[in-house]
Amino acid sequence: MLRNYLKIAWRNLIKNKVYSAINIGGLAIGICACLLILQYVSFELSYEDFHTKKDRVYRVQQDRYDNGKLSTQWAAGAYAVGTAFKEAIPEIEDYVKVVPAGDLIVNVANTPLKIDKVFFAHTSFFSIFSYPLIHGDLETVLDEPNTAAISETTALQIFGTREVIGKTVQVSGGLAYKITGVFKDMPVNTQLKPKFLASYPTFLQLRGDDQPDTNWVWDGCLTYLLLRENVPPEQVEAKFPPIVEENVGELMKQFNASVTYYLQPLTDIHLYSNYMEEPAPNGDAKTVYLLLGIAFFIIIIAWVNYINLATARAIGRAREVGVRKSVGSQRRQLIVQFFFESALFNGLALVVAIAIMILVLPAFNQISGQPVSYTLFTTANFWWGLSALFVVGVVLSGSYPAFVLSSFRPVEVLKGKMVGTKQGALLRKSLVVLQFAASLFLLIGSLVVYQQIQFMRNQALGINIDQTLVIKPPIEADSTFSNQKKALKASLLQYPAVKKIAVSSTVPGEGGGINAGGIRLVNQDVSHQKQYRFMRVDYDFVDLFGVKLIAGRSFSKDFGADKGAVIFNRLGIKQLGFDQPEEAIGKQIEFWGDQYTVVGVVEDFHQQSLRQAYEPLILCLVPDVYGYFSLRTSTGQISETIAQVRSEWDTFFPGNTFEYFFLDDHFNAQYKADHRFGQVFGLFTVLAIFVACLGLFGLASFTTLQRTKEIGIRKVLGASARGILKLLYREFALLLVVAFIIAVPLAWFMANNWLQAYAFRIDIHWTFFVWPFIAVAVVAVLTVSFQSVKACLANPVTSLRTE
Repeated sequence: MLRNYLKIAWRNLIKNKVYSAINIGGLAIGICACLLILQYVSFELSYEDFHTKKDRVYRVQQDRYDNGKLSTQWAAGAYAVGTAFKEAIPEIEDYVKVVPAGDLIVNVANTPLKIDKVFFAHTSFFSIFSYPLIHGDLETVLDEPNTAAISETTALQIFGTREVIGKTVQVSGGLAYKITGVFKDMPVNTQLKPKFLASYPTFLQLRGDDQPDTNWVWDGCLTYLLLRENVPPEQVEAKFPPIVEENVGELMKQFNASVTYYLQPLTDIHLYSNYMEEPAPNGDAKTVYLLLGIAFFIIIIAWVNYINLATARAIGRAREVGVRKSVGSQRRQLIVQFFFESALFNGLALVVAIAIMILVLPAFNQISGQPVSYTLFTTANFWWGLSALFVVGVVLSGSYPAFVLSSFRPVEVLKGKMVGTKQGALLRKSLVVLQFAASLFLLIGSLVVYQQIQFMRNQALGINIDQTLVIKPPIEADSTFSNQKKALKASLLQYPAVKKIAVSSTVPGEGGGINAGGIRLVNQDVSHQKQYRFMRVDYDFVDLFGVKLIAGRSFSKDFGADKGAVIFNRLGIKQLGFDQPEEAIGKQIEFWGDQYTVVGVVEDFHQQSLRQAYEPLILCLVPDVYGYFSLRTSTGQISETIAQVRSEWDTFFPGNTFEYFFLDDHFNAQYKADHRFGQVFGLFTVLAIFVACLGLFGLASFTTLQRTKEIGIRKVLGASARGILKLLYREFALLLVVAFIIAVPLAWFMANNWLQAYAFRIDIHWTFFVWPFIAVAVVAVLTVSFQSVKACLANPVTSLRTE
């Protein structure tokens, strides 16, 4: 019997080649697109999933308030919280402190090797997290000062072997670390990816008399807690406020401030966390789930195509059902037959979908930025997902043909009374509306994403970052740095291609400077203290970046050494309590025991991406500032200029790596994730519309075929081809309008919700809805016209002979 079902299904497939090609092609593209998106989403959701204790590990997240208003949110909070919480809360089994340490320079064969992603951590790092330690004692690996664990790759780079336990490595700053552990390179789907893990006792030793473990004010320590089995995080979190109040409550009240600590599940960090001092850029849950919605739309559109074409062919299949029932076939057998056909179509589509995936996977990786290899096809999750799509596809796409077509009465069918059913026509129209609505929704979304990305790229930043070559600060710097810096600037300015040079603690796109609290006007009560972004700059910063001065003056050597001079941005002056920038000139502020004079006010400018709002900012003059070298260069001969700068750098800062970037490219790199999302969104929107058009083409073909006799009669009675086309288009036009009415509010809600993540964003213009409607309408007209025009131009005599 199964062989017979297969034979009949195969004959139907071969007999209707166009119908079969449309169905298999649409299903294959839909399945392929759905699987690619599901792989993308699965990867984003897999962050930290490999940790065996992941359900019990939480990061301590800190919120700070000024005058009852939330001022900052920190991923890396105060150093004291881990120790204090562990001592006071028995539900905490263990904790680990992780402190970012910047970069190191190691001399390998007289060549400086830069090692990034350097952290300080406790030994408990390897017992709380499931990062495999392949060499070393898990219990004591980071217990002693001046010891370190390094990654496999780092071991090979420094020593040329993984067998490095007990060896010593000399790093920048004159420190020597004894290697006590080697761990596997960190997986891609984790936020912490250390290459060099120094012991936390080393950090305490370097801080000397400053005891960070008891400090509740300094921020910069990532604290992770391991809760005991079956302990609700809310129970632990509820015990934080009394401990915080006991240790820092009185101090905070003096400043009219407060601090609150929360537990953040380890597995939530990547998608739901974008706080200050994150150790790595994170993803975005809204983006992930939006793409998951696209996958749903695409596969639904593909299944809808199958159902639509099945209902359109109901008349032709009705005669087949009538004949088979008249010769003894039972309804149950017909149901099995139609489900078998659905399984055959979906099975062939799966094969084609896998072939397409194999071909497009490298291109998809490049667009999405995810490291998905062909080993994907060997994973159980992939085949489970594929099987689920197959089963659901067979059931959904095969149900209507199986249960409706098998119910036709043979007497009525064979007498020619089965012209069509209202239910079938209504279902077809509803499904076409669904396809149009999904296509419009995706197209509107793609347009909004594209416009927002273009807006961010083209928005005036308030500073000039063009033709700016930036050199990262030297890692090894000593007391001679000031003289070396001055000599390097003087030497570089001798080259015609170098116009200006400025040095600053950070540059646009590298963060907004340190977050400094406790700043107030001199003689003002401490309760008025506020937090500001604080940047150290030299005399040339304002001029080089073209920051607009709106009151006062810039830093200048004409005013002595301008010692203690600061410049605020407009928002900073407002936070200080002045409505007009001029009112702040000459005023003095107090910051951590020192006093500074406000000499100027500049217009707000974008120090970070347009996702972030303007922040109160202070530019503090430090003539000998250690930081980034920003060079304004002339156009042309870029390679020659870089070579000249490199040569001078190696002369004045030997033993340091020369790392540079162009500031405009570096700043726009902040939008890399948004750009990739836009590309992925746009790609799958095009695929969704293409799949919908395949179904529309097939549906138009069968609809036109069913009305062939009607078209012939109308032409004989004098109807023009234009009038007949208008009649054929009218039905699809009405469906498109209904789809537009459904899609617009959904698309507006989605777009508005997505844009909330950006402090600076576009307005949702009415054209964002009209242009997609016009585009879908044009595509629909062209798709329908392919068959309709041919039918209208056919000889009516031929048309009347079709039945």
